[in-house]
Amino acid sequence: MHKRMLLWTVPGVLWLLFTIWYTDFGGPLSEAEIDSGISSMQVNGFTSAEGLAKLRAFLTKDTGRQFLMVNNIDMNEHPPSMPGFGAEATAADYVNHYMEHMYTQLFKRACHPVFFGSGLGFVADLTGITGPVASGWDSAALFRYRSRRSFLEIIAHPEMQSRHSYKLAAMVKTLAYPVEPSLYVSDLRFILFLVLGFMTAILDILVFGVKQKNEQEQTPV
Repeated sequence: MHKRMLLWTVPGVLWLLFTIWYTDFGGPLSEAEIDSGISSMQVNGFTSAEGLAKLRAFLTKDTGRQFLMVNNIDMNEHPPSMPGFGAEATAADYVNHYMEHMYTQLFKRACHPVFFGSGLGFVADLTGITGPVASGWDSAALFRYRSRRSFLEIIAHPEMQSRHSYKLAAMVKTLAYPVEPSLYVSDLRFILFLVLGFMTAILDILVFGVKQKNEQEQTPV
């Protein structure tokens, strides 16, 4: 019985440790955290008053929960020249340069991509948007952020502003906006719970279920 309990305890502890790391238990951002993050962005070169005001409004309404960033992208087939790259540089080169920094900052805070996809050139519904901006989206991506706190830490990083210009140069247009999921079956905590539970149950059956069956067969009636 001790070994059987250990079989279930180990994956349970692993899931609990992952959940603790994957979840922000700090609650909503405080005013001091918001002020500090925005000040860092200003020091690092982000000086758009309108952009900072919108960011502050987003951070002030923090719920402390995870959210997804929805990205609609129209890549630039002929991007402008950027420092450190030759004239033959492609949009993919610039995006890779940007993501080289972003992936490091994302993964260390339990933030990560959820979905990448290519556009099929068909607009199913279109209301209130006209002109070239309404079409031409050739890719989409979803990124999971552990919390608005993690998001602020990432965008306030000293290297963020210099790298972000390469992302913008790689695109003709982009639209990125956050959503807070009410139904999210791709949550890794849920997936890991199912995987560990399934694997542990199979091992339990193979090891202890078979053993118990053999013992019952050997017991004289």
